[in-house]
Amino acid sequence: MKKFGLFLLGIGLFFFKVLAAVPDTKLERWLDTNYCKISTTIKQYDYAHYNLVTNRSDAPLGKDHRLGGATWSVRADVNEVPDRVDAIELCVTFQCTSGQIEQAAVSVNVDCGRWSADNYVLLPAVAYNGNKFESRRLRYSPKLYEVQDIGPDKPVIVTDILRLDKGDGFSRIQDRSGAFATPSVCFQSPLTRQGLIMLTEYGNDLGDYSLSIEEARNRENATISITSPCMREQYVYMNCDSRVPSWDKGRHFQTGDVVTVKLRLYGFKANRITDLFERFSEVRKDLVCGKLRNTLSYSTCQVIQESKFNAQNFVPEYGYYSVGMRENFLQDWQIGWTGGMISTYPLLFMGNEQTCQNVIRNFDWLFPDGISPSGFFWDAGEKGNVWLGGDIRKPHTANWHLIRKSGDAVYYIIKQLMLMESKGIHVKAEWKDGTRKVCNAFVKLWNENHQFGQFVDSQTGKICVGGSASGAIVPAALVLAGNYFKNDEYIRVARESGEYYYRYFTSQGITCGGPGDAMQNPDSESSYSLVESFALLYELTGDKKWLNYAGDAARQFASWVVTGNYSFPAQSLFGRAGIHSMGAVYANTQNKHGAPAICTASGVALLRLYRATGELFYLNLLQDIAHNITQYLPCKANPIGQVKEGWVCERVNMTDWEGVDRIGEIVGLSTWAETGLMLTTVEIPGVYIQPDRKMATAFDNILLKTAVKKNGTFVCELKNPSSSPVNVKILVENATERLRPFGENKLYTARTIHLKPQETKRLAY
Repeated sequence: MKKFGLFLLGIGLFFFKVLAAVPDTKLERWLDTNYCKISTTIKQYDYAHYNLVTNRSDAPLGKDHRLGGATWSVRADVNEVPDRVDAIELCVTFQCTSGQIEQAAVSVNVDCGRWSADNYVLLPAVAYNGNKFESRRLRYSPKLYEVQDIGPDKPVIVTDILRLDKGDGFSRIQDRSGAFATPSVCFQSPLTRQGLIMLTEYGNDLGDYSLSIEEARNRENATISITSPCMREQYVYMNCDSRVPSWDKGRHFQTGDVVTVKLRLYGFKANRITDLFERFSEVRKDLVCGKLRNTLSYSTCQVIQESKFNAQNFVPEYGYYSVGMRENFLQDWQIGWTGGMISTYPLLFMGNEQTCQNVIRNFDWLFPDGISPSGFFWDAGEKGNVWLGGDIRKPHTANWHLIRKSGDAVYYIIKQLMLMESKGIHVKAEWKDGTRKVCNAFVKLWNENHQFGQFVDSQTGKICVGGSASGAIVPAALVLAGNYFKNDEYIRVARESGEYYYRYFTSQGITCGGPGDAMQNPDSESSYSLVESFALLYELTGDKKWLNYAGDAARQFASWVVTGNYSFPAQSLFGRAGIHSMGAVYANTQNKHGAPAICTASGVALLRLYRATGELFYLNLLQDIAHNITQYLPCKANPIGQVKEGWVCERVNMTDWEGVDRIGEIVGLSTWAETGLMLTTVEIPGVYIQPDRKMATAFDNILLKTAVKKNGTFVCELKNPSSSPVNVKILVENATERLRPFGENKLYTARTIHLKPQETKRLAY
């Protein structure tokens, strides 16, 4: 029997080699058209010296390897991709045919010719334009320090993140596949006017891959690699530090071991950077696509969060809602970004009489004392009567006001003033006057600088740190303010600043400056805020230019949204809780975690864009975020370890940026993600129904079935799968209604369907 087994193994290896040697004309044509070659590599590493490569074997695709006493055969199965004429799929299988090798890994390489240092390189949630920016090595929470870096007209400056070299030095990015919102390496070439997208999976039986791109010294070639198991050579990334000694471990391979790597390659015309994002948005789920997970309904979340905010966040002595548990000044009061006047909006929208009274007290507490001498809001505050201009932990930034905070505040305050009038609540003159004062400060800042900058001085209103898209929400805020106050100047500045942000940021594939703790690293927050601003400018003007701008911004934002359900370690907190990572939103290229929500927004602009265009991409992207968001709220019906009820952590850790043992783990903190969840439950309908298109989408955590009867009647069946009663907001629109501006507070008067536990109701149209 032993001899017979060896005979079969020999036969198998013979056919393995024969298949490996068969040329594939489809692949050859694709490679020639896109100036590429495919090769494979096997490397051996010295773990004692932080995974320094000690030995390697390189070969064209399909050729054998011999390394460190082991021999390998490589087979490549090539497949066409249905409905993707510009794509080719490869399934590359490595088999150790004899011997053994320790501390090793295998790689599939895409070697790219006709390369240029000017190529725009995208690694979703990891690098934008290859992160080729000025960089400073500063510890968290970083703020620019050197005098020469501070001022209104400085270039984008990032922290010590993974990046390609902007000069002629060693230029490589290596990262774990879980660090990517979509495991992918992409680029657009201004030289060839072509784009390339390489998609792969999060990993295989050996765990995560590592993905890399490396430019040659002469910058005329570059190599994209997928390596299994994950091996980062010499260094790994932790917060603000790209030079942490590597802790990855290679594999001990023996005779008979098999490793398979699957990838897809797309080659296409791409005259502009925005063309790359357009194609990426179309194919991002081709290989990695997760599933929705039903947990808590929106109405259940609202009850838990309203109770939590009133009991734990409200400070009755002064009358305001703190951001968190007041353990430090940033968790006490911030006007925007992480809570403040963002949080009061959903509380006013969904709250009972006591909650509404608390919100009114919050307005009385804020106005007029919460406005700094600059005319903008004070950046932060603590203990109810201490107003702060900026980050008091760093004396030179004690008056640096993050400009997006005042933008957030105006945007959500105007929404609340409109809602108060709908609810019959008296809007006080002090509230209006204070909001106008901040809007006027924005107009003054724009007229003097033709930018809003990132940080302004709370005393003088002068720009401290310029550039960036930190003020990305300001055009949206000024659209609402212009309409509400009947002020054409606000509208003018909204239009001019919107044009500025598109020209210098969206069209260049870069948005940055949204977070206050990540300098000018590319981020998802400013990316989404531009979607909101462009969408509102379209609804204001009806000009299709803004609709096109919004579409470009939305497709870039999609690159931050997780496409699949990452395999968290089985014994990790998220592994035990069964978390589905699809729809999580990566924060920025410095803080390498996903988040349960957009910081800090509901995503309603994506619904605006769907209504204006009918493109399902927007609706599906919103569903991923808005449906899966409720699973992160801990409560009796949805326990997450020992995390307190109602406390939503901002972390969805799919990579090891906080440490090798932190994947799938969180810290039990109360964070802005609670506000993101509340915004979602009041601005996004539970079910969106379009009878004339015979379609419906469930954003809420209910079961939805649709059917069309013989007489043309469209039937929607809604079932409550939980053990608690739920209330589901329904938004029904036909084609004519869908083309009207969405406006604000749309769901306040929307129809609500009550469902008992396990109850089913049918709606006919």
